[in-house]
Amino acid sequence: MTDDVTSNGSGAVRETAQQALDRLAVEMRPQLHRYCARMTGSVIDGEDVLQEALLKAVEAAPRTEPLDNPEGWLFRIAHNAALDFLRRRARYNAAHSDEDLDMIAASTSPVTDRQIVAASLQTFMRLPVAQRSAVILRDVLGYSVDEVCTIMGGIPATKGALQRGRVRLRELAEESDDVRPPELETAERARLTHYVERFNARDFESLRDMLADDVRLEMVNRTRRAGRRDVSEYFGRYAQTSAWHCVPGLVDRRPAIIMFDPQDPSGPPRYFVLLDWENGSIVNIRDFLFAHYAIEGAELFTLD
Repeated sequence: MTDDVTSNGSGAVRETAQQALDRLAVEMRPQLHRYCARMTGSVIDGEDVLQEALLKAVEAAPRTEPLDNPEGWLFRIAHNAALDFLRRRARYNAAHSDEDLDMIAASTSPVTDRQIVAASLQTFMRLPVAQRSAVILRDVLGYSVDEVCTIMGGIPATKGALQRGRVRLRELAEESDDVRPPELETAERARLTHYVERFNARDFESLRDMLADDVRLEMVNRTRRAGRRDVSEYFGRYAQTSAWHCVPGLVDRRPAIIMFDPQDPSGPPRYFVLLDWENGSIVNIRDFLFAHYAIEGAELFTLD
């Protein structure tokens, strides 16, 4: 008996197209995250939006005709997911109007202003949504005017929005960048510090003792686990690897463990880990070991 895929040519083509789309999503993940993080103003929220977008892409792929531009299709889904996120946030924060969400922007020349590319995530958040999206797509990611229009739906009046966004970003770049980290509560700081001390001492048994029975683990871009027994193996993996060094800190103003490469201890941070606590126990671990791209552009403060 012949299986369905080999007996049905269209099935075989569909499977091959799906595999190609999966590979493209893996290759584009850092670039898609770069866009989502700048749209949301946070590398953490950007990862949430990216995951939502990729899930929507997987669900839509079987119903989608063969794609002439799968890269643009993925960006269009990520763009819409980012707008959905901003609309949800706008329900309790009326910072963005409906007009902003319906506008787009474009460009007529290559990127020459490095200030735009280097602008912080929070600086991008000070632009209206349409200007922000167009500047990111055109000036940060390098897409053409036509590609920006395709990704964002082909809405007219794009050139003026992009020009206004560029001008505003240059103005913002000239403002003082004296940003102070938020103050952590004493208990939160103590929990982070204790976790870091035990991790750097490679006392993983003590870290296992901190886990709640229903703890959840997400190795971003890799796997998820739940329950103390399965999550405990997470520390065993770290015990078998090089001695990553970590410090307590903040990522986009959220308490975090900031990780440094043991082969380059004086170098820049490589990734971060987020912990959620409840009644003194860890109930959620979100580890970005396999998603180093996420730290790009993050607002980082170390507490050491």
